[in-house]
Amino acid sequence: MTPRHLGAHHEFCWMDLKTHDPSGTAAFFSAVLGWEFAVDENDWREAVTIFADGHRTGGVSDLAGPLYPAGLPAHIAYYIAVEDVDVVTDRAMKEGAHLVLAPFDAGEQGRIATLVDPVGAAFSLWQTHESYRWTPAAGVPESMTLACDRPEQARDFYAAMLGTVPDRAHFVPAHGPDVPAPRWELTVVADDVDAVAGLALAHGQEARREHDHDGRPRLRLSSPEGLTFRVVQRTPLHVTGRA
Repeated sequence: MTPRHLGAHHEFCWMDLKTHDPSGTAAFFSAVLGWEFAVDENDWREAVTIFADGHRTGGVSDLAGPLYPAGLPAHIAYYIAVEDVDVVTDRAMKEGAHLVLAPFDAGEQGRIATLVDPVGAAFSLWQTHESYRWTPAAGVPESMTLACDRPEQARDFYAAMLGTVPDRAHFVPAHGPDVPAPRWELTVVADDVDAVAGLALAHGQEARREHDHDGRPRLRLSSPEGLTFRVVQRTPLHVTGRA
């Protein structure tokens, strides 16, 4: 059976960087990860889209806008692709999720809902056309990780909600007073993680060095506002573009 990729149904498919400093956020990730930020001329909202290796990987939202309550901290919203938002939302709530934003129509982009899972991590559901989702050819978004004190409960919840455990999701244990609140984090790939670490330091942020489950060098990288990604060394698999 062919493994699913990020962007497929029942996998995470998109990200939205919600920030109080859109220009600073764009400058940081452009300099450190080489991402490009551009206004989508086909979007009446003039939304800012993120491109990595020439592929659309996310958007940027300004928390100063009227849609957001005052004092909301910067964060990243991650979306799971589903075939029917309303059905999956009902199932999620029956499995113990807390509803934050009821399903609503987002114009031609599809239908969206936002919830918090039973271990405290926020996520969104997105019923949309594949043209709005990550493509496996991008290679840059690789996997998602949820570190929390109840990883097995989290895994069971997503399996019950989606009917399957996402192939590209990792549920790992995290304990202790210094562990942040549970949240999903995206792993992206880079040609040279040492160079990324150096660029981050030059921009005032020290990346924490780790290794992933395959032994590859990995960084945990945060922007000045605390928007966090895991960064792993690119392999020949990503160069060929195979899923």
